[in-house]
Amino acid sequence: MDNPINAETENGEAEEIHEINVTPFIDVMLVLLIVFMVAAPLSTVDLPVDLPSSSAAPAKRPDKPVYITIKADLALAIGENQVNRANLVHALDVMPEATKERRIFLRADRSVSYGELMTVLELLRLGGYQRVALVVLEKLPDAAEPPAGPAASGP
Repeated sequence: MDNPINAETENGEAEEIHEINVTPFIDVMLVLLIVFMVAAPLSTVDLPVDLPSSSAAPAKRPDKPVYITIKADLALAIGENQVNRANLVHALDVMPEATKERRIFLRADRSVSYGELMTVLELLRLGGYQRVALVVLEKLPDAAEPPAGPAASGP
Protein backbone atom coordinates (compact mmCIF):
# COMPACT_ATOMS: atom_id res chain seq x y z
CA MET A 1 0.00 0.00 0.00
CA ASP A 2 2.96 2.29 -0.50
CA ASN A 3 1.83 3.40 -3.96
CA PRO A 4 -1.14 5.85 -3.48
CA ILE A 5 -2.29 5.57 -7.10
CA ASN A 6 -3.02 1.84 -6.88
CA ALA A 7 -4.07 1.78 -3.24
CA GLU A 8 -6.57 -1.01 -2.57
CA THR A 9 -8.29 -2.19 0.56
CA GLU A 10 -8.11 -5.78 1.81
CA ASN A 11 -11.31 -6.77 -0.01
CA GLY A 12 -10.03 -5.49 -3.42
CA GLU A 13 -11.96 -2.20 -3.64
CA ALA A 14 -10.19 1.03 -4.62
CA GLU A 15 -9.37 3.34 -1.74
CA GLU A 16 -10.13 7.08 -1.93
CA ILE A 17 -7.08 9.28 -2.36
CA HIS A 18 -7.25 12.61 -0.53
CA GLU A 19 -4.73 14.55 -2.58
CA ILE A 20 -5.44 17.40 -4.98
CA ASN A 21 -3.85 17.30 -8.41
CA VAL A 22 -2.86 20.95 -8.97
CA THR A 23 -1.31 20.49 -12.41
CA PRO A 24 -4.54 21.25 -14.35
CA PHE A 25 -5.15 24.27 -12.11
CA ILE A 26 -1.67 25.63 -12.86
CA ASP A 27 -2.16 25.03 -16.59
CA VAL A 28 -5.45 26.96 -16.59
CA MET A 29 -3.89 29.84 -14.63
CA LEU A 30 -0.98 30.12 -17.09
CA VAL A 31 -3.38 30.18 -20.04
CA LEU A 32 -5.46 32.91 -18.35
CA LEU A 33 -2.30 34.92 -17.65
CA ILE A 34 -1.33 34.78 -21.32
CA VAL A 35 -4.86 35.76 -22.41
CA PHE A 36 -4.86 38.80 -20.11
CA MET A 37 -1.34 39.80 -21.17
CA VAL A 38 -2.48 39.82 -24.80
CA ALA A 39 -5.90 41.41 -24.20
CA ALA A 40 -4.84 44.26 -21.86
CA PRO A 41 -2.95 46.34 -24.46
CA LEU A 42 -5.79 45.87 -26.95
CA SER A 43 -8.32 47.45 -24.59
CA THR A 44 -6.75 50.92 -24.81
CA VAL A 45 -7.19 53.52 -27.53
CA ASP A 46 -4.36 53.27 -30.02
CA LEU A 47 -4.70 56.14 -32.47
CA PRO A 48 -1.37 57.86 -33.18
CA VAL A 49 -1.65 61.41 -31.84
CA ASP A 50 1.22 63.74 -30.93
CA LEU A 51 -0.05 64.97 -27.54
CA PRO A 52 1.38 67.97 -25.74
CA SER A 53 2.87 67.31 -22.31
CA SER A 54 2.00 68.60 -18.86
CA SER A 55 3.58 68.46 -15.42
CA ALA A 56 0.22 68.33 -13.59
CA ALA A 57 -0.44 65.46 -11.20
CA PRO A 58 -2.16 62.58 -13.01
CA ALA A 59 -5.80 61.96 -12.17
CA LYS A 60 -7.32 58.55 -11.48
CA ARG A 61 -8.43 56.88 -14.69
CA PRO A 62 -12.00 55.49 -14.82
CA ASP A 63 -12.75 51.86 -15.67
CA LYS A 64 -14.06 52.44 -19.20
CA PRO A 65 -13.06 55.91 -20.35
CA VAL A 66 -14.66 57.51 -23.41
CA TYR A 67 -11.99 59.12 -25.60
CA ILE A 68 -12.67 61.63 -28.36
CA THR A 69 -9.63 62.22 -30.56
CA ILE A 70 -8.94 65.16 -32.88
CA LYS A 71 -6.27 63.94 -35.28
CA ALA A 72 -3.75 66.11 -37.13
CA ASP A 73 -6.00 66.14 -40.23
CA LEU A 74 -8.87 67.40 -37.97
CA ALA A 75 -10.77 64.11 -38.28
CA LEU A 76 -12.70 63.07 -35.15
CA ALA A 77 -12.81 59.63 -33.58
CA ILE A 78 -14.63 58.16 -30.59
CA GLY A 79 -12.33 55.48 -29.25
CA GLU A 80 -10.88 54.11 -32.47
CA ASN A 81 -14.02 54.64 -34.58
CA GLN A 82 -13.94 57.61 -36.95
CA VAL A 83 -17.01 59.84 -36.67
CA ASN A 84 -18.31 62.80 -38.65
CA ARG A 85 -18.29 66.16 -36.85
CA ALA A 86 -22.04 66.58 -37.38
CA ASN A 87 -22.73 63.14 -35.86
CA LEU A 88 -20.41 63.47 -32.84
CA VAL A 89 -23.09 64.08 -30.21
CA HIS A 90 -25.44 61.50 -31.71
CA ALA A 91 -22.65 58.88 -31.70
CA LEU A 92 -22.04 59.64 -28.00
CA ASP A 93 -25.76 59.47 -27.22
CA VAL A 94 -26.13 55.97 -28.67
CA MET A 95 -23.18 54.58 -26.71
CA PRO A 96 -24.53 52.59 -23.74
CA GLU A 97 -21.64 53.43 -21.39
CA ALA A 98 -21.53 57.16 -22.15
CA THR A 99 -24.03 59.26 -20.20
CA LYS A 100 -24.21 63.04 -20.07
CA GLU A 101 -22.87 62.99 -16.48
CA ARG A 102 -19.86 60.81 -17.34
CA ARG A 103 -16.48 62.45 -17.97
CA ILE A 104 -15.32 62.45 -21.59
CA PHE A 105 -11.60 62.60 -22.37
CA LEU A 106 -10.67 64.84 -25.29
CA ARG A 107 -7.34 64.18 -27.02
CA ALA A 108 -5.98 66.49 -29.69
CA ASP A 109 -2.85 66.33 -31.80
CA ARG A 110 -0.25 68.98 -31.03
CA SER A 111 -0.78 70.53 -34.48
CA VAL A 112 -4.52 71.11 -33.94
CA SER A 113 -5.28 74.80 -33.49
CA TYR A 114 -6.92 76.18 -30.37
CA GLY A 115 -9.93 77.26 -32.45
CA GLU A 116 -10.55 73.72 -33.69
CA LEU A 117 -10.29 72.36 -30.15
CA MET A 118 -12.80 74.95 -28.93
CA THR A 119 -15.17 74.07 -31.80
CA VAL A 120 -15.28 70.45 -30.67
CA LEU A 121 -15.70 71.53 -27.02
CA GLU A 122 -18.62 73.74 -28.10
CA LEU A 123 -20.23 70.83 -29.99
CA LEU A 124 -19.98 68.72 -26.84
CA ARG A 125 -21.36 71.51 -24.64
CA LEU A 126 -24.34 72.08 -26.97
CA GLY A 127 -24.98 68.33 -26.91
CA GLY A 128 -25.20 68.37 -23.10
CA TYR A 129 -21.76 66.93 -22.33
CA GLN A 130 -20.35 69.31 -19.71
CA ARG A 131 -17.74 67.05 -18.09
CA VAL A 132 -14.86 67.09 -20.57
CA ALA A 133 -11.23 66.53 -19.59
CA LEU A 134 -8.27 67.35 -21.83
CA VAL A 135 -5.64 64.63 -22.22
CA VAL A 136 -1.91 65.42 -22.30
CA LEU A 137 1.29 63.43 -21.92
CA GLU A 138 2.58 63.30 -18.36
CA LYS A 139 6.11 64.55 -17.77
CA LEU A 140 8.16 65.68 -14.82
CA PRO A 141 8.67 69.45 -14.57
CA ASP A 142 12.14 70.69 -15.53
CA ALA A 143 13.72 73.15 -13.10
CA ALA A 144 15.39 75.08 -15.94
CA GLU A 145 12.19 75.47 -17.93
CA PRO A 146 9.85 78.22 -16.63
CA PRO A 147 6.11 77.77 -17.07
CA ALA A 148 4.70 79.20 -20.30
CA GLY A 149 1.90 81.11 -18.58
CA PRO A 150 -0.82 80.83 -15.99
CA ALA A 151 -2.36 77.39 -15.79
CA ALA A 152 -6.09 77.10 -16.10
CA SER A 153 -8.11 74.21 -14.76
CA GLY A 154 -11.28 72.91 -16.33
CA PRO A 155 -14.52 71.65 -14.75
